[in-house]
Amino acid sequence: MTLRGLDILASADLIAAEDTRTARKLMDIHGVSLDGRKVVAFHDHSGEGAVARLVADMKGGKSVAYVSEAGTPLVADPGYELGRAAIAEGISVSTAPGASAVLAALTVSGLATDRFAFVGFLPAARQQRQTEIAALRDLPFTLVFYESPKRVGEMLGNLRDVLGGAREAVVCRELTKKFEEVSRGSLAVLATAFDRRVVKGEIVVLVGRAGAVEVADDDIAGALREAMKTMRVKDAATAVSGALGLPRRQVYQIALQLGGDE
Repeated sequence: MTLRGLDILASADLIAAEDTRTARKLMDIHGVSLDGRKVVAFHDHSGEGAVARLVADMKGGKSVAYVSEAGTPLVADPGYELGRAAIAEGISVSTAPGASAVLAALTVSGLATDRFAFVGFLPAARQQRQTEIAALRDLPFTLVFYESPKRVGEMLGNLRDVLGGAREAVVCRELTKKFEEVSRGSLAVLATAFDRRVVKGEIVVLVGRAGAVEVADDDIAGALREAMKTMRVKDAATAVSGALGLPRRQVYQIALQLGGDE
């Protein structure tokens, strides 16, 4: 929790929360008094009426603070609909960033972080989930997923079956909290480790990008030569590393050698 976040909670006219009990507990812990202000629920099951009421309050001049439950507000979060509605009405939307599961997971994963794709939650149905995973198979980015603790074992099995058991991966649980746990290994190893294992809490799954260890130096050099026909060495290295899913430093060193040889 940040000092700015506490200031916002202390000064907002109205507080909307994904879980009002957690929001009240958060404020109690930090000594933020409600002083008669309302804390209203806004979650996945809140309808258009709830959005309309909060937007009307904002248009009437009230400041509304939205508190997300164990996540970053508006990112894979019901608050997105509220933020979108406020923006559509020309209302100012600001953020008080705290811990972000995506960035926290990338930080501790040990996987490449220069390019990543946040996928969020995959479909719950197995066939749809496998189809979506297949569409991500060749992306040269580290893939970041959210997943329910009840489905993480099955989801890891799907990732292994579609992407291959050798792909490097990380499972992060309860990041920044008391029971934080980070499990690293191949998809094959992690799928076995989480098969039928009962886990609780917020889960982030990261999968290493495609092709990072399977591209031969000759192929890199060929791609660089082609790119360097129209680009500077630095730009060619950036383009090729992105296209092949390789660390830029590795590609840049080969580009410098090619530039010197030629």
